[in-house]
Amino acid sequence: MLPEMEVLSELIETIYDATLDRGLWQDALRKSSEFVGGSTSMIYWKDVARRAGQTILYWHPGPSGLQARYFGEYDRIDPISTTQFLFGIEELYSVEDCLPYHEYVETRVYKEYVTPNGWVDHLAATLDKSATCFTLFGIFRSRDQGLVDAEMRRRMRLIVPHVRRAVLIGNLLDLKTAEATALADTLHGLAAGVFLVDENGQIVFVNVSGQSMLDEGRILRRKNSMLTVTDQAAGAALSKIIASAGGGDASVGASGVAVPLTPPLEEPWLAHILPLTSGARRKAGLAYSVVAAVFVRKASLETPSSLQTLSKLYKLTPSELRVLALISEVGGVPAVAGVLGISEPTVKTHLHHLFIKTGASNQAGLVKLIAGHASPLGG
Repeated sequence: MLPEMEVLSELIETIYDATLDRGLWQDALRKSSEFVGGSTSMIYWKDVARRAGQTILYWHPGPSGLQARYFGEYDRIDPISTTQFLFGIEELYSVEDCLPYHEYVETRVYKEYVTPNGWVDHLAATLDKSATCFTLFGIFRSRDQGLVDAEMRRRMRLIVPHVRRAVLIGNLLDLKTAEATALADTLHGLAAGVFLVDENGQIVFVNVSGQSMLDEGRILRRKNSMLTVTDQAAGAALSKIIASAGGGDASVGASGVAVPLTPPLEEPWLAHILPLTSGARRKAGLAYSVVAAVFVRKASLETPSSLQTLSKLYKLTPSELRVLALISEVGGVPAVAGVLGISEPTVKTHLHHLFIKTGASNQAGLVKLIAGHASPLGG
């Protein structure tokens, strides 16, 4: 058995290499499942406004036909979907963190989808959020592995920041492969600003978008060939992470996944740093004599969904929130009871609490309440 840190180091190296070669994600997800203690791993997105979603990347050692049925068939009635968007970025959650497990095993989703896939639980984390969409990284447990435990959570925390950084940068690159000799042409075509820098922060390469940012001088500037930030505190943080990139993935660690470049009350801009001194990325780094690629973009506006707003405004419990969401999705008490696997009297009890907390007098009033708090950016 290899020492844990040696296995972790190899895993992180593969995760970051996948930013330049999308084909490596299969290996990265396989290693992630094995390291954390799961049987299946995937990266997927969901839209809470449209109740839609899609699997982006997926690894499973056996047949995966059942997995494809989730979106379009079970996502709209999955009770976990009604609460998982409430968790913060990189915050871990299992089934028990969303609803009591004994209730979950009575749902249609568990009986018709989870069980046939051979799963019993999953541990997930949100990687990115926008107005109504969020991207997730999840690892599923088989019957033999049992429910999520403390050791699985500990190991998951070690890799989530790295998966998040790789996904965010991969989204900006959107590459299948990137040879070092063709990297410049690829980077010039990106909307994000990209700066290849040495360990002192000296700019060795800048793409067209990045040069426009430097010319504008509002967020970033070039000073004595160095990449600098107009906000002094942000500049110090960025310089520290760039300097550490020379030591490889382990030196950068989980810090600086998304470095704020502007003060809290100003329009948000972020920098993502990809070390280029480890793994397959070393080829690109050597070609330009750099230690890191700095990707700069404007942050997405994160507007809470109507359910998230109502949950905080009226201090709803997870069970009340699930009933509220399903009342608007599937209809009356019998349908909600069938989806959640609970009795109709229990649904009525939750509805009674919702009427008291929100002031709505009937189910139609609850539906109007959801619509009235919908984000103007959604849809």
